[in-house]
Amino acid sequence: MRKYICLLLLLTCGAALAQEKMSYQPTHQFTISGKVKKEAVITMDSLNSYPLVAIGDIRVTDHLGNFKHGDKDLKGVLLKDILNHYQPDASGPHFYSQFYYTCIATDGYKVVYSWNELFNTPVGDKVYIVLEKNGRKIGDLPESLQMVSMLDQKTGRRYLHNLDKIVVSEATGQ
Repeated sequence: MRKYICLLLLLTCGAALAQEKMSYQPTHQFTISGKVKKEAVITMDSLNSYPLVAIGDIRVTDHLGNFKHGDKDLKGVLLKDILNHYQPDASGPHFYSQFYYTCIATDGYKVVYSWNELFNTPVGDKVYIVLEKNGRKIGDLPESLQMVSMLDQKTGRRYLHNLDKIVVSEATGQ
């Protein structure tokens, strides 16, 4: 009986590790879906059609502000430049304030931005899809299609790796 329990535990652990490994797969494209006028698949080729901006260096910190690691020479594409082409599905722009963007990684990690935060504050001028860091193209790194908010105080909270999709949603008053 002990052998069966040990075998079952080994199989369960092995399956969990295999599933965890699969969920961290690098991404080379992401979708924009939800409450948008038109859905899209954004590929590396389409990202390369946007202006590449020198972002600089970042000190990545945890939720307490403790230093985790640093990345240098980041370059990327401004997120709102991409989202400008995929407007919320609203009857008029005065309703855009009700919308928010959930950015989701392959491992399920989520980062949320409101429409106003991206398009009506300085934060939106510093949220990027990272295409280069530490002198390497993002496609050559194990955590490709990264996203960073450079004005955050605790930078690791919204430093997302392996962006898979952006879901546009509308806040309701319920």
